[in-house]
This record gives sequence, C-alpha cells and structure tokens, in this order.
Amino acid sequence: MAFEWLTGTSLPQFWKNYVALFDDEKDGLKRYVVFDMETTGLDFKEDVVLAVGAIAVKGNAIEVGDFLEVNIKQEKFETQSIARSGILKDDNEKVVEAEGMIRFINFIKDSTLVGHNVNLDIEMINQALKRLDLGRIKNPVMDTNVLYSRFKGLPDDTQSTLDELCDALKIDKSERHTAWGNAYTTALVFLKLKRKLRIS
Repeated sequence: MAFEWLTGTSLPQFWKNYVALFDDEKDGLKRYVVFDMETTGLDFKEDVVLAVGAIAVKGNAIEVGDFLEVNIKQEKFETQSIARSGILKDDNEKVVEAEGMIRFINFIKDSTLVGHNVNLDIEMINQALKRLDLGRIKNPVMDTNVLYSRFKGLPDDTQSTLDELCDALKIDKSERHTAWGNAYTTALVFLKLKRKLRIS
C-alpha cells in the first residue's frame, strides 16, 4: 500500500478525522480502549511495535465485539520478543507499520486509553507516528498500575506487574502473553478498579 502523504505536504484524511474528534463534547457512555503492545524491546527510540491488541469498555462491561488485533511486519525484531508474544514469521496477516497505525488510530478515535505501565506503549505509538510525519497521540490516558496504587493508598509510582494485580484482584490470567490477551486481561483489571474507585 502506498501512503501518498509521506511524499506530499498535506496531512492524510484519517489523521484529520482523528484530530477533529477532539473538537466537540460527547454525550452518552464514555468509551475506554484498553490496549497492549508487543515490542522488540523497551527503548522507544530504537525498538518497534510487533503487535497491537485493543478492546473497548463502556459502563461496567467489556464490548466483546469492539476490538482490534494487528500484527505488524517489521524488518527489525528480536527472536525472544517474537517467541514471547506468540507471533510467528508466517502469520496469515501482517501489515506494515503505517497500516497498523492507521488501524489503531481509526479504532481508538477519541476514547480514553487504558494500559498497564502504559507510558512505554504511548511513546512507542508516538515514535511510530513520528516516522509517518504525524503528530503525537491526543487521547487521555489511564494506567492500571497507578489506579491500583491509588486504590491501595500507595504512591502513584509504586510498581506492580499485571500478574500481581490479577492475583490481588482474583482475575484469571489464562489469556495472557499475546497483545490481545494482555489487553483483555488488563480490561478485566480495569473494570474491577473502575468500580472500586467509582470511575464513571
């Protein structure tokens, strides 16, 4: 697929549509998008995204039919990351990074993003968007690690793993270790914390 804006001066329509979503107040139930990424490492300037999993939450429920799962073709990857994430080189569908980011932006819209230790994932997105000559992500962001710390009365910078939160909140971990499975598990954690902290 060719992305003409990369050699032109105007912004692509999908990005214009995305930015325009933040101009108006929205009515109805707030939409959250809980997401996770598999990457080649932890250096957002050097590493790249291999897979994105995301699922929507509205009210007190996961919107099971409202999800995204994308595997991204990257020339640069580490074998350990591939093995850990369950992504194989002969997967049926892989898209280039630009297409993966388009799908992600079109899916999240203006929703509040939720992730566990989410700052790295946000920076990985921003670096991918920068490579496409686009701006930074505009969505509000919530971190389940911070939410759990607040629920327990701990400092916001207290570090807990997703597995530790699952154990503490009695949440099944069997879907872990793919981007989509991690996103789904994080969504279960978020729903429990959302109720306990009375987040609308």
